[in-house]
Amino acid sequence: MIKVIYYIILAYFFLGAVGFIFINRKKEQSVARNNWVKFLTYFIIINVLFFCIIQGPVFFRSAAIIIIISGCLELSRLYVKSGYIHKQVFYFSLLFFLIISVGFFIFSGMEKELVLYVFLILSIFDSFSQISGQLWGKRKLMPTISPNKTWGGLAGGTLIALISGLLLKNLLYISSIEAIALTVNIILSAFVGDMASSFYKRQYKVKDFSNLIPGHGGFLDRFDSLIASGAWIALLTFIANL
Repeated sequence: MIKVIYYIILAYFFLGAVGFIFINRKKEQSVARNNWVKFLTYFIIINVLFFCIIQGPVFFRSAAIIIIISGCLELSRLYVKSGYIHKQVFYFSLLFFLIISVGFFIFSGMEKELVLYVFLILSIFDSFSQISGQLWGKRKLMPTISPNKTWGGLAGGTLIALISGLLLKNLLYISSIEAIALTVNIILSAFVGDMASSFYKRQYKVKDFSNLIPGHGGFLDRFDSLIASGAWIALLTFIANL
């Protein structure tokens, strides 16, 4: 099953590459180059985290710790770099981040099938939201918070994620209705995490948290959706087991 899933991932990356070919046709050379750097970096990140997950909790939990620590440092970095402005925003954001990080850490040690399902769905949602947004997105979703997000991107990413949730449902041995419900929860929590991250950056008037990941910005730029979705699924699992 894991082998089949990896082939599915490769198929999605192939579709994504085709999408980038169309996106880059009318872009300036420097912009097109940055898009390909982003694509290749994302390919590496997905592969690293995929193999961390299938190897067991120890590996993915180690990755989760790195992501959490890096996120704390990036939040603090923007606050310090700004000259310590928006103190209440910083402290509230840091507290909120630490709370959901606990949930994300718990999630990182859960059954690898569930972790893999969540990771794949949100990765598909995130990547195809960007691709469909650049291809067909015209109407801005929340221009004051995240200027690049469009309704077309949200719709495209959601549609592909829902289809993928149904394709991958046998990973968890769940029904189609359960797969749709779980996928919707993943999408919504990923979107909220992304918007919360974008809101914080807007307060400090920056595009990226840092330049640590080529083409993607910082760790929070890349993993905000994963942290939020993981924390939300951990909470839902806890409630379900009560």
